Amino acid sequence: MGMPLELNTMIVTKGNEKRQNDNIFTLEKSGYRLYPIDIPLEVRYSKDSENRATAVIQKVEWANETTIVTYKLVSLHSIN
Repeated sequence: MGMPLELNTMIVTKGNEKRQNDNIFTLEKSGYRLYPIDIPLEVRYSKDSENRATAVIQKVEWANETTIVTYKLVSLHSIN
C-alpha cells in the first residue's frame, strides 16, 4: 500500500503557526508533506498571497497523517 506524499517548496501558514520562542515557530499540516531542510524558503499566509518572510526549516515530523514543521524566521518582509 502506498503513502500519499506532498512536496512543498514554500511554507503556507494560513495563520496556524505557533510561536515557540523568539523567531522559532511550529506549523501543523494535515497529510504527509516533505520540505527542504536548511534552505531559505518563502513564508506566505496563503499560496497566492505575497511573500511575508523567509524562514529555514529546522525539523519535519510525521505522525498520524500529520506533518509538524519547525522553522526559524531569518527575515521579515511584512508584518501583515
